[in-house]
Amino acid sequence: MAQIEVDLVAADRKVWSGSARLVSAPAADGDVGILPGHAPLLAVLRKGRVTIHATSGSDVTVAVSGGFISVDNDAVTLVVDSAELDVAIAPSAR
Repeated sequence: MAQIEVDLVAADRKVWSGSARLVSAPAADGDVGILPGHAPLLAVLRKGRVTIHATSGSDVTVAVSGGFISVDNDAVTLVVDSAELDVAIAPSAR
């Protein structure tokens, strides 16, 4: 199964890191969905929710206050001003 590697970091900590099937994020020009093989992208994020569909089967939803997203070679990096997890995640997924 194709996957993407995701790193979501806030100004003060790493929020989540791992493999995913899909990442949805609130870009300034509208929501974006990132799947494996996505073209390179750099976009500003607005306040909203990032959803990560992890390969482990669990979904992680994070409320973010803004920042940016970078996509290149099946690697997604989200750098946000602040983040608050909406769901609990297993310690091994952090």
